[in-house]
Amino acid sequence: MKVLILGGGGFLGRKLALKLAKRQALRGKSIDQMVLADIVDPKPIEAPFPVHYQPCDISNPASVADCIDAETDVIYLLAAVVSAHAEEDLDAGLSANMMGVLNVLERCRALGTCPVVVFTSSIAVFGGDTPQPFNDFSLPNPQTSYGAQKMIGEYLVTDYSRRGLIDGRGFRLPTITVRPGKPNRAASSFMSSIFREPLNGEAANCPVEPDFKQLYLSPRKCIENLIKGAELQATDLGQNRCMTMPGKVWSIGQMIEAMTNVTGPAAATRITWQKQPEIEGILKGWHMDIRTDRGLALGLEPDDSFEDNIRIYLEDDAPQS
Repeated sequence: MKVLILGGGGFLGRKLALKLAKRQALRGKSIDQMVLADIVDPKPIEAPFPVHYQPCDISNPASVADCIDAETDVIYLLAAVVSAHAEEDLDAGLSANMMGVLNVLERCRALGTCPVVVFTSSIAVFGGDTPQPFNDFSLPNPQTSYGAQKMIGEYLVTDYSRRGLIDGRGFRLPTITVRPGKPNRAASSFMSSIFREPLNGEAANCPVEPDFKQLYLSPRKCIENLIKGAELQATDLGQNRCMTMPGKVWSIGQMIEAMTNVTGPAAATRITWQKQPEIEGILKGWHMDIRTDRGLALGLEPDDSFEDNIRIYLEDDAPQS
């Protein structure tokens, strides 16, 4: 089995690659080789099988064609321009988040091999004045360019699957927290920085009120679900190939209290509370009353509590002294 991770240089792509290297199998078959592709060469990983590293710009059809060949069995399509960047630069978002998806699917169509394609969408497809609660069959009503681009990707994945050109499945990711590294341009980036930086002894700002609610999931659970998602059978997915990955809805205040329960009160004192209108405007378009019954029924799992998210960060990603 050959696995390709588009976005293999990102934090989720790297974690997924490491997990698959340890697992050594997917969909009941041994992994014989893996390709990690991104705008820049991903960092090497150790694996019991060959791992190739390849620059890839998914907005460029020729670059995509260089990454996907007839031997590719499973494609993880994680590469994307994040939310705030897509809102600031419409062309960048369209090129990566809409045309990039189309380029990948068209390459699969040209090869005629019908690979499994795992597409990461976003809960940003929901919003506006659509009645709540949202479930997997609610009408998407995105309030950002990023959400609209991800919604188009979902429709393409489902349609190309209906035509037998790919065996697709898409998962709307909750906010993944606590992320390692530095803040990025995602509107939800603060959802990691207000825990990560204080836990590392640094200050961080929260741009929303303590009662702001968010659907969240830890990186560890996200990776487990992405692997389970690839192993689902087409007959179990039905006519709509996309769904929301299960998570838990907690308020910022509840999450900070959970961090305090795990590590004590010092970290919370390093959080400042200054509004950022450019972020607040995007977040107001998101709605968090989201039900994930379909993913749960298929065996995908949320975290048990946000205390677990804090513990997972400390175990997996916190800088070691």
